Amino acid sequence: MKSIWNKLASLLATAGLWLGVGALSWAQTVRDLPGGPSVLQLNLPPAVTAIAREQQWLHWYMLIICVVIFVAVFAVMFYSIWKHRKSKGHQPASFHDSVTVEIIWTVIPFIIVILMALPATKVVVAMKDTSNADLTIKATGMQWKWGYDYLKGEGEGIGFLSTLDADQREMSNNGGPQKGQAVDDYLFKVDNPLVVPVDKKVRIITTANDVIHAFAVPAFGIKQDAIPGFVRDTWFRAEKVGDYHGQCQELCGKEHAYMPIHVKVLSAEDYSQWVQAQKKKMAALADDPSKVWTLADITQRGEKVYAQNCVACHQANGKGNGAIKPLDGAAVVLDADKTKQIKVLLNGQNNGAMPAWKALSDTDIAAVISYTKNHWSNKTEQLVQPADVAALRK
Repeated sequence: MKSIWNKLASLLATAGLWLGVGALSWAQTVRDLPGGPSVLQLNLPPAVTAIAREQQWLHWYMLIICVVIFVAVFAVMFYSIWKHRKSKGHQPASFHDSVTVEIIWTVIPFIIVILMALPATKVVVAMKDTSNADLTIKATGMQWKWGYDYLKGEGEGIGFLSTLDADQREMSNNGGPQKGQAVDDYLFKVDNPLVVPVDKKVRIITTANDVIHAFAVPAFGIKQDAIPGFVRDTWFRAEKVGDYHGQCQELCGKEHAYMPIHVKVLSAEDYSQWVQAQKKKMAALADDPSKVWTLADITQRGEKVYAQNCVACHQANGKGNGAIKPLDGAAVVLDADKTKQIKVLLNGQNNGAMPAWKALSDTDIAAVISYTKNHWSNKTEQLVQPADVAALRK
């Protein structure tokens, strides 16, 4: 018997050593992300808004109440079983009802519910009060990226897409961070983060283009579903400058894991500088919708649009991936009727497997279509102009 216990202890020690080494190796590869998840995290992340702090207080408050109830109920139950066991000669009591007991087990749960409901209701009401916002931003979920439009406040008129960083996507395609490669923000890095000022009330209006998404940043204590055809809102007031991370928290499709949220909180001065720089950048990139492009220029632009938006599914070689249809040699791409491909990009197809890309400008859509029609083995010499796309927008 002793030898069996020795063998079992040895086996457990070996397993623990392997698990420890594996966890240490993994922890060295993916480290804590400030403003985001931590390695082996057990508790809620550090709060940087008043609402998030209230939520954390509620979390512990409710947990303590539940533990007290659990201990009290099971203590009484086990005491009663042990104290009045048959081996001690106790006989079962014979009774039908007790008004006193019924009052007690009605009043006590009622008091408990009130003690839990009042503070929770206070926080929920505060969470939904989006009035008097300093800045209003629309967050549009789409497979699989976020579109941000600054609707009111400093920065009004700014709009851009936020997509998982291409290098991180490539890293994921190759099996994740390699041994010895330290990456803090693995699958959380984006090309264009959402930028907001510190100590300002920011209202986030959520909607979606295709399926249900969810805008969530744990450090802010916010999570709001983004539903096609509906407009919902939430808010936060970040109290600390820094970078904060979240993810889409609805199962929105096969690329669900590649839809991060990065919010960069800046000081008032830095935010104003960012707004001015962003407006200059937008003015420089503004396109004349009536401009007539040459094939060489528009395909050069289309290559960049394809790399930013399409390569994740259709691959750089245009061959597709699994259920994703290839673009190299595709009938709709080779078709002389260019309106067919324009409609696919504007409206999507196959029940959202190919999402709608209405968020892209007419020029970008025309560019990426022209690129696919004249790249790889596709040599159609067909040219799509922005005006062609504008004519088919609904």
